[in-house]
Amino acid sequence: MSDTLNGKPPTSYWIVAGFFLLWNFLGLMIYYDQVTMTPEVIAENFSPAQQAFLQNMPVWATSAYAIAVTAGVIAAALLFARMALAVPVFVVSLVGVLVQDLNSFVLSDGLEVWGTSALYLPTLVLLICIIEIWYSQSAKTKGWLS
Repeated sequence: MSDTLNGKPPTSYWIVAGFFLLWNFLGLMIYYDQVTMTPEVIAENFSPAQQAFLQNMPVWATSAYAIAVTAGVIAAALLFARMALAVPVFVVSLVGVLVQDLNSFVLSDGLEVWGTSALYLPTLVLLICIIEIWYSQSAKTKGWLS
């Protein structure tokens, strides 16, 4: 009997869900590292323009970052637990990413400060957010989530 017919996800589901969980935990760790950097660490590792960018990030943008990574971890854990709530929580994560990117690339001079290479990771994050939503919605449609 096919895994799809009895509502049980295939092995690939567990691999993808595990990847999403690891990816989002990595994002949470990067967020934590960024918000706990001391002024000395910032001064040692970043140019004056980058220091100003980091130190002048609005609270709402930092909050959006926190929401994006926290919702991503929760959504991935929900997906791993086969819960349909993963779908809207992945959407919350995407909204957090978009709000953070709005600050970094539209309202601030992120490209000027960090250079065009600063687009690589945010583009990858955005793409993975979209894939997470698509995959979790697909899993829900197939009956793998309850």
